This record gives sequence, structure tokens and C-alpha cells, in this order.
Amino acid sequence: MFDQLSDRLQATLSDVRSRGKLSESDVDAAMREIRLALLEADVNFKVVKTFTKTLKERCLGSDVLDSLDPGQQVVKIVNEELAALMGGTGSELAIASSGPTVILMAGLQGSGKTTACAKLARFFGEQGKDVAVAACDVYRPAAVEQLVTMGGRAGAHVYEQGTDADPVAIAEWALEQAHAERRDVLIVDTAGRLHIDGDLMDELARIRKKTRPHDVLLVVDAMTGQDAVGVAESFAEAAEFDGVVMTKLDGDARGGAALSVKAVTGKPILFASTGEKIEDFDKFHPDRMASRILGMGDVLSLIEKAEQQVDEQAADDLREKLRTDQFTLEDFLTQMRQVRKMGPLSGLIGMLPGMGAMKELKNADVDEGELDRVEAIILSMTPAERVDPTIINGSRRKRIANGSGTRVQHVNQLVKQFDQMRAMMRSMASGKMPDAQQLAQMSGGAPRPKMRRR
Repeated sequence: MFDQLSDRLQATLSDVRSRGKLSESDVDAAMREIRLALLEADVNFKVVKTFTKTLKERCLGSDVLDSLDPGQQVVKIVNEELAALMGGTGSELAIASSGPTVILMAGLQGSGKTTACAKLARFFGEQGKDVAVAACDVYRPAAVEQLVTMGGRAGAHVYEQGTDADPVAIAEWALEQAHAERRDVLIVDTAGRLHIDGDLMDELARIRKKTRPHDVLLVVDAMTGQDAVGVAESFAEAAEFDGVVMTKLDGDARGGAALSVKAVTGKPILFASTGEKIEDFDKFHPDRMASRILGMGDVLSLIEKAEQQVDEQAADDLREKLRTDQFTLEDFLTQMRQVRKMGPLSGLIGMLPGMGAMKELKNADVDEGELDRVEAIILSMTPAERVDPTIINGSRRKRIANGSGTRVQHVNQLVKQFDQMRAMMRSMASGKMPDAQQLAQMSGGAPRPKMRRR
């Protein structure tokens, strides 16, 4: 979503960094480029005006112009102000000290509210919480069924009374059930409308009065651009909410909504939905997003994703296998699956510092189908073949190729690259760094997924 903005800002700041000394005219020129970049990204023009004014004042300070590295100082200031624009270091939900934490979800129809409820339920479930969701959207066709299905996939209990009951009564009953069953979290899915109207706000107010939620979250669709900001502004005037859940942040919109909503409404983005899968949902960290936009990566999020997928004991076992040269294709398959659970590889690349400036990687997609093929080949091997690929002769290779729906050449390539990888690991375990020839043979790893230009 932020690709175009990221390119423009990185190009502008690269020019600033290349200058040994900065003058006021240099800062003015940079501010013009930043202003244009933000406006083209569909950021609210009032927000752009305030943002660039603050930015210019800080950049013209004597501590910047007179510093030994003024360009780097400007980058630091832009990073700080961009993070502040989106909400600073991030905000937290209010958690109940006893009884269930009640979260009321609001938003217009089509914003992805029901899906966001299920994703939020899974988010809490991953933290060991016992979560329930209440199906109070009785107007949209199949909304209750959708929540039952997705809530089940999220591991949450769903409180529903069909589509004939009163939504306020359902919410009140669900809260009683959550208390009686000692649930940790109750997420209330409310009805949306195609536009904001009195009936919508009245029902929302009545549900809020009955459930007394600890947090009210507004779900907005980032793909609608400044319309999303307008919706948030209207909700802020008519019904108090505590934070925003931004959906479809992985889309091809220009990102203006995400950059404008905090400044316009005063309410922070708390969560972001970044894909169609139920696990594509994370806490929103403004400071980390600012770093990614400026090409500085997001190492903290990358580490967190890795920690969620990697078992500490399994990691120790893997280290021992690498040290004693016992790493097998079975181990390689396990590691590949764990990495893929962290999300699309193209998304992980963007979290690495400096990758934003590398056009070949930034504008490329990792061919996930290539990894599917590798997995199919390994699964077509016998346990003995995975432990010792040297026993795989011609007839075995043909059998493996047939079983995986690939060609013998693909099997040959995997076995060869795995052998090269093990040789390099043996060298590193013995204290020797791989030489240029080994690195050239292993360029891209074993196996190397193809990169597609976007």
C-alpha cells in the first residue's frame, strides 16, 4: 500500500543525505517533495500542511543545520514525525481486571467488520485467552453464519440467536453467558449500514449501554482512501470510539487513510488486517510502519513473527544437528514450513533494513509455487532418502519425480543444492567461512525460489 509513497520519500531523503551541508533552500526543496509525496498518497491536505510545517521547523533548527551529518538528522526527524502522525509508539486496549474484557466492534457495511472480529478473536486466542464472539448483526444476509464459521476457525465460542432476535437483547444475553462461563474476552459484532444514519447510531448506543464495553473499535477499509477518514470522523462525532482497526492494508490503495486517521479523529490505529487469511492480523505499530516506509525495515516485527513460530527446544535441537552434521531433508522441510508460517516471503523481505532501497528485491515477488514444489519433492521421498539423499539413484529419482508431479531435473537440483548446503554448514561448524566458490554455488540457498518482477 505504501510502495509509491515509500519510493518518493526514500528518493527525497537520499538526495538530502548526499549533501554534506544543508541550507534553508535545500530544506525547502525537500519539504516540497515530501508535501507532494503525501498529497499523491491521498493524505488529508490539512494533515499534510500541519505535518510539513512541523517538519520544516525541526529541520531548520541549528542542531540540524550545524551538525556534522545534517542529512541523517533530517531522516531521523522525518521518521519520528511520520511515526507521531500515525500515533507514536502505539496504544493498548483496556483490559478488564476481572470478568470478560468486552470489545464492541462498529463500522459500515463492507468494511470487513465480521472478518475483523474473527481475526481479533484469534489474536487473543494466541495469547491464551478464552474468547467468545456475539453475533449481533442480524440484518446483513448470512452475517451470523459467517461469524459462526470464522469464529470456529479462530477457536472462539460464538453466541448467536439467529436473525429474528433483537440485537440489543442478543448482546445483553451474550454478556451474561460470558460472565457465567468465565470467558476472558467477549467481542461484539454489530450491524453496519451502507452509510451513517440515525438508526445505526441509536442501535450502537443501546448495545453500548447494555454491554458497557471496555473498548469500542471502529473498523475502516483502507482501500476507500479519504472516505475511510470521513467515516471515522463522522463516527467520532456521533459515537465515541477508542481506536481503529484498519482492514485491507495490503491493498493497492495509496495509504492516505492510515496516515490521516489519527490526526483527523485523535483516535489511534490499534490493529491492521494485512491479508485475507485469518492469521493476517497484527497490532499496529506506528513507529515500525514509519521505519518500513522509509526503507529502514522492521526488525522487531520480524523477530516477533519468528518467536511465534519457533519452539526454543526445537531451535536448540536444530543447532546441535547443524554442529554435528546431522541436518537432514526432513529438518530442512520443517524449517521451511516454519518460515512460511511467518507470512509471504516478499513481505518478510520488506522487514529487513535496507531492502527498501534494493529495487530488484523490492519490486519482486517470491514464487511461493517453487517452494510448494520443493515440499512435494521431499514428501515423495522415503524416510531413509530424506536422512541420506546419497542413496537416491536414478530409479528412485524417477519415482520421486512422478510422485511429486515434477521432473527428474527438479529432483536432481534439490539434491545437489542440499548437498552443497550441508558442505557449507560443515565448513562453518569447523570454524571455516565458505569460500567464494561455495557461495557462488549456493547463491540463493537450497533451493532458490524464483523471483518474479511485479
